[in-house]
Amino acid sequence: MPLFLIERNFADQLELSADTVREVTQINAEVGTHWLFSFLSADKKKTYCLYEASSAEAIGEAARRAGLPADLVIEVDKVNPQTFA
Repeated sequence: MPLFLIERNFADQLELSADTVREVTQINAEVGTHWLFSFLSADKKKTYCLYEASSAEAIGEAARRAGLPADLVIEVDKVNPQTFA
């Protein structure tokens, strides 16, 4: 399954409730996207999320339905850190 990196910009600091997390997880399952990992910026206004999805359009659909920004969606390829060791 293709991998996508999503940059999300938030006007305010990001604080997700347990209910919001459950809702986003449900939407991802319905759309066919799967969250793998996220990084949060130090000011808590930007996240970088790694997802598996069939397409960038599926990422956009999940974001729209969840009411979350998806300011930049880039398809990426996996790099093994051992390659650089």
